[in-house]
Amino acid sequence: MFQKIKDFLKNNNIDFKEIHHEPTLTSEDSAKARGEDIKIGGKALVLKIDNNFKILVLSAAKKLNSNLVKKYFNAKNVRFADRNELIELTGLVPGSVPPFGNPIIDLELYVDNSIIENEKIAFNAGSLTDSIVMSVKDYIKISNPKIFDFSTE
Repeated sequence: MFQKIKDFLKNNNIDFKEIHHEPTLTSEDSAKARGEDIKIGGKALVLKIDNNFKILVLSAAKKLNSNLVKKYFNAKNVRFADRNELIELTGLVPGSVPPFGNPIIDLELYVDNSIIENEKIAFNAGSLTDSIVMSVKDYIKISNPKIFDFSTE
């Protein structure tokens, strides 16, 4: 997955920095390992919204507001994918999902405005030991997400 992401970025002439670090299990650990502010961390969540899985990305400094997600999708139920669903959908373990839909992961991509507020985005790139830091402008351009507010403090 890490190589797939790097190839995708290189093929699209996107500048990025790759960082290899010790395994990180939390957003706080990832920010420390990268030497970056937690707010630029892109937390990619795989959610089951009614009957469909989607990837929602928000700043690692924020929390998901499931009521805003329900309202946006006019949905009754929102929940996190469980570990088995996550592995089946992405081939990845929790904490390693990158903030990309197609062509990296075959799921629709949604980005919170907390990402747009930053100049950079940093994220685990398919593993708990490899991160990428890139400009938000480039990230939005190549990931082509739908953008709406779904985070809270």
